[in-house]
Amino acid sequence: MSSDKTIPLCIDLDGTLVKLDTLHQALFLLLRRDPLSILKIPGWIQKGKAHLKDQVMQRVELDASVLPYNTQLLDWLKKEHAKGRKLILATASNYRTANAVAEYLGIFDEVLASNEETNLRHNRKLDAIVDKFPTFGYAGNDKADFPIWDAAEEVILANPSTEAKKGYAVRANHIFLEQAHCGHCFIKAMRPQQWLKNLLIFAPIILAHRFTDLGSLIKTGIAFFAFSFAASSIYVLNDLFDLSADQHHPRKRKRPFASGDLPIATGAILIPLLVAISLSLGLLLSPPFLLTLLVYYVITTAYSWRVKQMPIADVLTLAVLYSLRIVAGSIATETPASVWFIEFSIFLFLSLALVKRTSELKEIKQAGAELQNHRERGYEIDDLPLLLGFGTAAGYIAVFVFTMYLGSDKVVELYTYPRLLWTFCPLLLYWITRIWHLAWRGQMDDDPLAFAAKDSQTYVVGAIGVAALLYAI
Repeated sequence: MSSDKTIPLCIDLDGTLVKLDTLHQALFLLLRRDPLSILKIPGWIQKGKAHLKDQVMQRVELDASVLPYNTQLLDWLKKEHAKGRKLILATASNYRTANAVAEYLGIFDEVLASNEETNLRHNRKLDAIVDKFPTFGYAGNDKADFPIWDAAEEVILANPSTEAKKGYAVRANHIFLEQAHCGHCFIKAMRPQQWLKNLLIFAPIILAHRFTDLGSLIKTGIAFFAFSFAASSIYVLNDLFDLSADQHHPRKRKRPFASGDLPIATGAILIPLLVAISLSLGLLLSPPFLLTLLVYYVITTAYSWRVKQMPIADVLTLAVLYSLRIVAGSIATETPASVWFIEFSIFLFLSLALVKRTSELKEIKQAGAELQNHRERGYEIDDLPLLLGFGTAAGYIAVFVFTMYLGSDKVVELYTYPRLLWTFCPLLLYWITRIWHLAWRGQMDDDPLAFAAKDSQTYVVGAIGVAALLYAI
C-alpha cells in the first residue's frame, strides 16, 4: 500500500522512533545519580504515571543525539518531511524528552506529549490526535497503539510486537523492522566471555595439586557457575545504569540495552532471575561459600552503583573482587588458599584494572573532550602518567611476590623440580610489560582479560608456563 502524502502523519516515540523506552532509561539514570530517589518513586506512582514521568524528567535529561533511533523509519520520515508532509511526534513520553527529540531531528511540525497531569497513552493520545487532525496516519509498535491504528487512514508498523504484527500487518502501508536476534542479545548481555575471570576459583585445587579429585572438581564447577551467573546479573545491572554513558561510546553503544536491541524492562527481569540461579547453586555448597557469594554481590553492586566513579577506590575494588574468587574456590573445596598467591593476585589484578582505566582514557583522548563529559568517571586525561606509574609498579610487584613464593619452603613440599617454576618470572615480566606497552599506545581493549582471551601471544606464554608447571610436579 502506498502512503497518502496529503494527510498528516503522527509518530510514536518509545519503541517506534526510538528502539527503547525513554522513561526506563531515565529511571536507571536517576537511580545511578541519586540512589535515594528510589524511596520517592512509590509516592510518584501513586499520583499517576504522568506525575512519575514528570518528576523523573525534571531530574535527568536524556541526550537526544545519541538515542538508538529506528534508522529505517527515520530515513523514511526525513524523505517524507523533505516532500512537505506534516509530521507530528505523538508520544506518551514526557514533553521534555519529546521536545528534545523533536528539536534534535528537526523534522516535526508539532509535538503531542505527556505533561504532569496527562499521560498521553491509549485513548488519550487518540483523542489528542483526532482533536487536531480528523484524518491522519500513525506509526506505532505495540498494543497501546491499537485504538489509534483503528482510527487511522494510514497504518505504519515499526519494530512491531507479535500482537501488532498479527493484527495490523495486512492493513499496514509500511513495516519497518530493525531488530537484532533476541537469543543472541540475551547471550551478549550476559557477557559469558567474562566468565573466564571465574576460572580463578579453580586456582586453590590446582595449586594444591588436587585437580584429579573428582569431588573437588564438582564443587569447584558449581562455585564457578554460581559466580558466573552472579557476574552476569551485575553486568546487566551495570549496563542499565550506564545506558546514557554507553550511548556516547563508539563501541559500547552497540551493547544490547544501549542499542535498544534488548528492552530495558527485560534487563530488569533478567537480573533477579540470574541472581536466583546463582544463589540456588550457592546453596548446594557450604554456608561459608554462600556468605562469600553474598559479599561478592554487595561489593559488585556498590561498585556498579557508585564506587566505579571514585578514582583509585574503583581499581582497588576490582583487585579485591578478583582475589575474592580465589577465596571462594578455597572455601568451596575446603582447600587452604596460598597467602602468597592471594598477595600475587591482588597486585596483578590491580595492575590489570589500571590497564583498563588507562585504555579508557587513551580512547577518550583520541575521541575528544565530549566523550569525557559523558563517562561519569573520576579520571581525567592528565591522570594518564600517574596510572602508568601505578599500574606498572603493581605488575612488577606481583612478579616480585611470585619470586618470594619460589623461595619459600612451601614450593619444596609441592614440587619435585621447583627451579622450573622460575620460568614463570620472565614470562610474567614479558606479558605484563607488553600489556602496558599496548595500553599506552592505545592498542588495548578497555578490558585486558578480554584482550588476552583473543591474543595469540598470551596463549603461547600460558602454554610455556603450564608446561613448566607440569614438569615441575
